[in-house]
Amino acid sequence: MESGLVTKQSSFDFEETYSRLRTIIDNNPNLKIILELDHCKNAGSVDLTLRPTKIIMFGNPKLGTPLMNSSATASLDLPQKIVVFTDEKGLTHLTYNDPNYLMSRHNIEGQEAVLQKVSGALNKITNAAISNGE
Repeated sequence: MESGLVTKQSSFDFEETYSRLRTIIDNNPNLKIILELDHCKNAGSVDLTLRPTKIIMFGNPKLGTPLMNSSATASLDLPQKIVVFTDEKGLTHLTYNDPNYLMSRHNIEGQEAVLQKVSGALNKITNAAISNGE
């Protein structure tokens, strides 16, 4: 973990990784996709180039609301976001905020169980997106 980030390398190419991640989130009845942002496409719209980079923002109000009630500034980092990107070597990765980092960053108190649940869910979702087995 670097700077409160969790980064994992995918076994799949960019499109497959993103598609798998999106499908996993979309098929989870507890999660709702809020926004998808294609940074590469946006760069292209102004004649700039960027390696494939997309963010998916999603949430579960039952988990996020207690965190924001504990610390209003937590809403800067919620709902959850995962960025999928291709590095300079052509490898695909995904990165998300470590929930434990959010606890210290926003001085969230008394929500350890919620943060542990969020951490476990993010780990499970991302592992499923980047590999054939969990």
